[in-house]
Amino acid sequence: MTLTMYSHVLVAVAPGHVEAYAKSLDTARRLLADGGKITVLSVLEELPSYVGSYFSADQMKENLSVQTSVIKAEIFGDDIEVQVLSGHPTNTILDWASKHKTDCIVVSSHRPGLSHLLLGSTAARVVRHAECAVVVLR
Repeated sequence: MTLTMYSHVLVAVAPGHVEAYAKSLDTARRLLADGGKITVLSVLEELPSYVGSYFSADQMKENLSVQTSVIKAEIFGDDIEVQVLSGHPTNTILDWASKHKTDCIVVSSHRPGLSHLLLGSTAARVVRHAECAVVVLR
């Protein structure tokens, strides 16, 4: 069996799921071709306007900064780029991957429950719509 190696692996991590970072990065490193790069991407959902009005205008900027610091504290390796963006998780992951010529996305998935069967998880939507290879970890 030949293992395909990728030049740019995007590791999509959910905010607050620090325990999944190490496994995801280990998988990304195994899939990475010599000279390739890894980007860790985390997406914070924007606050609905009715909730956002209770926070300062800079709240999202502060949240993005805090999440970036949390991820950087948990990952090991100076060779990893960290991106934390706001938006819809699935759309942001797919758009970023397409724009930056990612050839593999590593994403973790939780055990499916009734809500996932009705709505679909982020991982499931990424698998269905990505233009590149997707590795799903449990």
